[in-house]
Amino acid sequence: MASHLRLHLAAPPPLLLPHRRLHLRRLPRSPGPSLNPARAPLPPLPCLLSRAARPVRAVGGGAEEGAGAGLAEGEVESGGGPRLVGEDSAAFRLGDQSVASWAYFAVILAVVLLALNVLWIDPGTGIGTKFLDAVASVSDSHEVVMLLLTIIFAVVHSGMASLRESGEKIIGERAYRVLFAGISLPLAVTTIVYFINHRYDGIQLWQAQGITGIHELVWLSSFISFFFLYPSTFNLLEVAAVDKPKLHMWETGIMRITRHPQMVGQVIWCLAHTLWIGNSVAVAASVGLIGHHLFGAWNGDSRLASRYGEAFEVLKKRTSVAPFAAIIDGRQKLPKDYYKEFFRLPYIAITALTLGAYFAHPLMQASSYQLPW
Repeated sequence: MASHLRLHLAAPPPLLLPHRRLHLRRLPRSPGPSLNPARAPLPPLPCLLSRAARPVRAVGGGAEEGAGAGLAEGEVESGGGPRLVGEDSAAFRLGDQSVASWAYFAVILAVVLLALNVLWIDPGTGIGTKFLDAVASVSDSHEVVMLLLTIIFAVVHSGMASLRESGEKIIGERAYRVLFAGISLPLAVTTIVYFINHRYDGIQLWQAQGITGIHELVWLSSFISFFFLYPSTFNLLEVAAVDKPKLHMWETGIMRITRHPQMVGQVIWCLAHTLWIGNSVAVAASVGLIGHHLFGAWNGDSRLASRYGEAFEVLKKRTSVAPFAAIIDGRQKLPKDYYKEFFRLPYIAITALTLGAYFAHPLMQASSYQLPW
């Protein structure tokens, strides 16, 4: 801004002699750039795209904030990859963290879990059991109830995501995030617990659990599926509304493999568990979840296109929905050190949590069995 603002100290007016009028000749306007920012020429489109997306420095030759100015689409920098129009995903710097913010997050998490248990899960005080009984009254079929639960969650979750921009204008970003989580979380818990409790109640369609190598295949597939989490999931302070929630347009890391990692990860998880369980309840759950995430992929693209415009169109050309498709056909230009984008704390945390979740399966199942769901 300092380059556009300059102080001009006016010279003292000339002395005027009595009975004489001084005729001042107007000087011609300089052909140089205007000092008025409102009249200054607009920067080229790539510069606007770069500033609109506000990218940060990528490990593999990405962009620093504002560094993309003047680079046309397709130009590369020293790292070997094209200049980013989106954000660097999974970036986590300890020096940027606030102890107070994470303490606030811990308090919010404790309050949310307590409220979830009292108001929804506990059969004595919560309404979760009544909600599930109302859904189950539609049909005696576990497959139908499982599918209805996933549809209800999908409609609420994707519907509120679609209304996010309008809702945030009315009540603000943080308040809308609290409302979104407060409605979506209980529905998600109910769907998960019902699946755990009734996953073996359906019609057995095949039995693959005794085949050599199937357990290892299912375990590895499930493990990999969690690495396809959408990068916004890593922004825990935004998820809990400690930081102001934003609609991010990510470009690095897992986004180089697929533009919709959450959908791909869910498909992998569903196929693996359906193969292992092999019955109609698992098929119903997978149909509902995969259908929801396919719609979410389309809806997510629409929301990003509405928010970021031409910047998203550039990113869309560089990425793909099908995993590795953009890399294989050359639209995704990988920087030389792209692998460093995965050697970050969020992915280390995912590895630990995924392993922990696997070994905690018996505890999760025991907790689910205590509920009359």
